[in-house]
Amino acid sequence: QVQLVESGGGLVQAGGSLRLSCAASGRTFISSYAMGWLRQAPGKERKLVSAISRNGGNTFYADSVKGRFTISRDNAKNMVYLQMNSLKPEDTAVYYCAARYSTMSTTDDYDYWGQGTQVTVSS
Repeated sequence: QVQLVESGGGLVQAGGSLRLSCAASGRTFISSYAMGWLRQAPGKERKLVSAISRNGGNTFYADSVKGRFTISRDNAKNMVYLQMNSLKPEDTAVYYCAARYSTMSTTDDYDYWGQGTQVTVSS
């Protein structure tokens, strides 16, 4: 079992930045899991924003966030981060941290989920 807790969400003006953090705990090491950040806006389906492989060597970004968001991880601290720059109103959503055993997924196929953190970008 893996428990995930997100933090760092909030209200920011368009063009601003936020850094989301995800703290992982449980009976296994986070290094066994690929990690992802997904988001869900009101009335829309949950979609993958970014993902990172177990050792951080491979990353994935949705087209909508390429060049603005950066995913990273610190396996020694059991932490995953999402640096979000040049935020736009359309980035407003609940952001979820997720873990998937072994290989990275570029869909929403993850095994464990956090409770989510709200990001609101005002225009």
